[in-house]
Amino acid sequence: FSTGALAAVIAMPCSGPFMAGALGAALVLPAPIALGVFAMLGLGMALPFLAIAFIPAIQRRLPKPGQWMDTLRKVLSIPMFATALALAWLLGRQTGVDGMALGLVVAALFAVSLWWFGLRQRSGVVGWPTLVPAALALVALIAVGIPEAPSATATDDIKRHAGHEPFSEARLAQLRAAGTPVFVDFTADWCLICKVNESVAIHTDATREAFAEAGIVTLTGDWTRQDPAITRFLTQHDRNSIPFYIFYAPGAEPEILPQVLSATILAEKARALPTPLARTDQ
Repeated sequence: FSTGALAAVIAMPCSGPFMAGALGAALVLPAPIALGVFAMLGLGMALPFLAIAFIPAIQRRLPKPGQWMDTLRKVLSIPMFATALALAWLLGRQTGVDGMALGLVVAALFAVSLWWFGLRQRSGVVGWPTLVPAALALVALIAVGIPEAPSATATDDIKRHAGHEPFSEARLAQLRAAGTPVFVDFTADWCLICKVNESVAIHTDATREAFAEAGIVTLTGDWTRQDPAITRFLTQHDRNSIPFYIFYAPGAEPEILPQVLSATILAEKARALPTPLARTDQ
């Protein structure tokens, strides 16, 4: 249960394109219906295990235990190591090199503690000494504290892209009042779908040229550190997760775009707008 609860908490902020609609609806629906939504999500995730437990035909098709299980366990350790590297990179982005080094030291001490526990478990002895390295890691973390975020924030990364500005509600209102089309992009370093969308759609040459020709300004909201202003804006739109994209065309209602973007989608939005000169004449 604890492992499942931890996985749910970790996955919640970046829920992906399939769960965002259900989670967003659950936030605004009455409590009984919202609980029903989460119950159906849980049932769907548990369905394969229930099918194996209650359908003998599926059980007969399962492979027999053997050496392949140990081999599979070792193969699956590769994505686990990759995940650890990604988390170390994310920690470095949020707290700098000092924070990443401290995190790696704490993780190493916890690894030693678990390795020691495994050795004693195989020998039939389990005792408190195995917790010493983990306790030292916690004491070190409390004593040193989490380093401050580096002074060079995500704002510098946003400004590296032409036509991109940091998001703020004041800037959004200013651009809309001036009749400027705006594309709002909420992203985070830990959001894999956000990064994929940036690579294949938002930061491509085709999108950049189409936006420049149409005079579209991109406001990027970095939610890596759970910015309260962005959280408030997402809540106003009944959202609690990202990616979240909104397109503001002059004189039109805001349009929420799909969570999975393509350069074609963004280019079409740009081509549907009048040119900046035509808007000025109007």
